[in-house]
Amino acid sequence: MTYLAAFHWGWLTAALLLGFCMGWVAVVHRGQGVSKITARWLAGLAVILVAVALARVVPGRPGYWLDLGLALFAVYLVGCAIGSWLRDRVVSRHAIAR
Repeated sequence: MTYLAAFHWGWLTAALLLGFCMGWVAVVHRGQGVSKITARWLAGLAVILVAVALARVVPGRPGYWLDLGLALFAVYLVGCAIGSWLRDRVVSRHAIAR
């Protein structure tokens, strides 16, 4: 994992910034969300992919890409959380000041 972070730091930073921007916009735009059934299927898929990566079931290059994809997805989600949290803080502070 350290190798992934050291070699792909640019891509990880881009995923973090993209997640930050999407999290910032997501507070403003309340789009249609996914259904509960779809959310459960997606969560189950994510759990299965993480379990496969931790168990090292996929060898070689495909396993490397699986690890990299999961790392990029995790960093993207962290960026989304930070962006939406900061946007909420800015909007709530602005509303209080009025």
